[in-house]
Amino acid sequence: MAGMFELFVDPESAFRFRLTAPDGTVMAVSKPFDTKSDAVAGIAAVREYAGMGLITDHCTTSPNAAPTATWTDPGSQTDDSPRMPKIDFHTRARALRRAVSGPRWAGAIHNLC
Repeated sequence: MAGMFELFVDPESAFRFRLTAPDGTVMAVSKPFDTKSDAVAGIAAVREYAGMGLITDHCTTSPNAAPTATWTDPGSQTDDSPRMPKIDFHTRARALRRAVSGPRWAGAIHNLC
């Protein structure tokens, strides 16, 4: 079972959403949004980008911590965003979802007859 997005109004009367795990554990809480439609758009953005997100460690390390692994791309040139992937993951993910789920209109044809 997948996690669930819960839309709610916080004590300051702003719209927020939280992502909960199947066991009810709160995994993430959004920033405040002015309108409900903005919060719903935020949920859509998280759904689209969360699976493809890169991890960047901004934590300070303690003397006992293991050294962090660094990602290097030997073929890359120095630029402003060295952690950006060289391929469009979002387009590939959409194509994969469509291939797995099939056409979206397939079920509607049977209902029209």
